[in-house]
Amino acid sequence: MNRRLLLIAAALFSLVGCDQVNEKLGFESPARKEARAEAEARAVGSACRHSGRAIEDCYAIYAWLPKAGVYAGWREMDEYMRENQIETIVPQLPPAEPPPGTKKRRPPPATAEASAEAGNSAAPAAANNNDNSRTGGMP
Repeated sequence: MNRRLLLIAAALFSLVGCDQVNEKLGFESPARKEARAEAEARAVGSACRHSGRAIEDCYAIYAWLPKAGVYAGWREMDEYMRENQIETIVPQLPPAEPPPGTKKRRPPPATAEASAEAGNSAAPAAANNNDNSRTGGMP
């Protein structure tokens, strides 16, 4: 009898701490996870605006965060900065890497060689267009 009562009491005490145990083990409810991601997205959007990044850049850099949250944070900071005449700051660190296990991945950054090759291939085309414009569009 005492043993049964002890087992029931132990089970009740363990059920009381389920949320805490799940947190320690890394399990999180979907609603709580979504709320955390939304708050993080708003903070990131705010920081992007303060650092002078365009909203499209924020979307590209932080692709794993919800766009609605990033936009809301960016817009709020934009209004705040305009009202208080706050200047943007220049970011000192590169953008953060996405957390492991995210579904969305951003494309790898372009290397200096790739951008130089793209610039060189665009230059002859522009020169040809300029030559055609001087001759009235005829080659």
